[in-house]
Amino acid sequence: MSSSRPNRSSSSPGWGAPLRLVLRLAVMGIGLGVIAGTSLKLLAPQLAAGTGGKAASSAASPQPTTQPLPQGMALGRFEPKRELTALSKQWAQLAARHKDLQASGYLLVLDDGRYAQLQPDKALPAASSIKTPILLAGLEDLDAGKLRWNEPLTLSKEVVGGGAGWMASKPVGTRFPFWEAATEMIRVSDNSATNLLIKRLGGKTALNARFQAMGLTATVVNNWLPDLDGTNTTSSLDLARSIALVDTGEMLSPRARDLFRGVMGTSRTNTLLPLGLLMGLGGDSADPDSALLAHGVTVLNKTGDIGIAYADGGLIELPDGKRAVAAFMVKGPFNDPRSTNLIRAMAAAVARSLIGKPGGASPAASR
Repeated sequence: MSSSRPNRSSSSPGWGAPLRLVLRLAVMGIGLGVIAGTSLKLLAPQLAAGTGGKAASSAASPQPTTQPLPQGMALGRFEPKRELTALSKQWAQLAARHKDLQASGYLLVLDDGRYAQLQPDKALPAASSIKTPILLAGLEDLDAGKLRWNEPLTLSKEVVGGGAGWMASKPVGTRFPFWEAATEMIRVSDNSATNLLIKRLGGKTALNARFQAMGLTATVVNNWLPDLDGTNTTSSLDLARSIALVDTGEMLSPRARDLFRGVMGTSRTNTLLPLGLLMGLGGDSADPDSALLAHGVTVLNKTGDIGIAYADGGLIELPDGKRAVAAFMVKGPFNDPRSTNLIRAMAAAVARSLIGKPGGASPAASR
C-alpha cells in the first residue's frame, strides 16, 4: 500500500503572498508622494497670493517711504536786518517838502528782516493810536488769568471821555463786558471804553511800567482819552513793535492772539495806511480794505487823530504770504490836510516797494 505526501506549494501560501502585498503598498506610496508633490507645486502661486503669501509679497514689493510733514511758515521775528535804503530816502524826501511837519515812519517785514525808517524813535502825540498797546496789555492780563473776557466794567464819572464813541452817552453805573469795551476801543475808537481799560489794568502809572517792560520806551499815558493836547505819546517804532509782539508769538497765547487780530480787524477808519497802500498800487476807493483784497493784501490797523497829530499803525499781510508791520506819525498845524496826505504818500511808497504795480515787474530787492 502506498502513501501520498501533501504538496506544500499548493496547500500553504508560503512567503510569496506577503511579498507581493509589500511591493504593492510601496508602489502606491511612491505614487501618492509624486501626486502630492506635483499638486503642491501647482498650488504654490495661488497660496503665495493668498493670506499665506502676504509676508513674502510685502517683502518683495517696495513700500512708500514716509515723508516728514512740512514745518509750515515761520511766525517771523522783530529783527531788522537789511534796510530798504531807497524807501527810507523816499520817506525823508517826502517829509522834507513840509518843513513845519514832524514826521516819523517805520516798516519791518517780519519774515526776512527788510526794514525802512524815518526818525522811528521820535516820541510824538499818540492820539488814539495808543489804543493798540493798551489792547495788547489787556489781552496779556486775560492770558495770565488776571481778568475775564466777559468781566463787567462799570462806567464812572472819572472815565467818561468825550469825542469818539458812544459809551459816554450811557448813564454812570452802566456795566460793559471787557470784550465789548476792548472791541469798541478799536472799532469806533471809543474813548470811554479806552479809559475803562486803563483803569481796569491798574491805571496810568502801572500801565506805563508795563509798556516799558514790553520795550515800548516812547509809549506813555499821561491823561485820560481823548487827550486833545497830545500829552500821551508813542513812536512809529513802538506802534509797529506792539503789533509785532503779538504776530510773532513773542507775547500772547494763540487764543489771545486770535482775539487781538479779531478786534483789530473791526477798525472802521481805513483812510490812512490802507488807502495809502491802495494808492501805491494805482487804485482809489471809498472802501480801501475791500479793494486791497483784490491785490491779495489785508491790513489790520488802528489810527489816531486829534487834529494836531495823526497816526496809523498796522499789520500788513502781503500777497506772497509774508507779513509786515508799519506805522506812521505826523504832527503839524490843526487839521492840516498835508499831515494825512503825507502818511498816505509814505504808505504808497511801501506798496510800490514791497508789492509793485499790478501786472508789472516784481518789486526790486532791497538796496
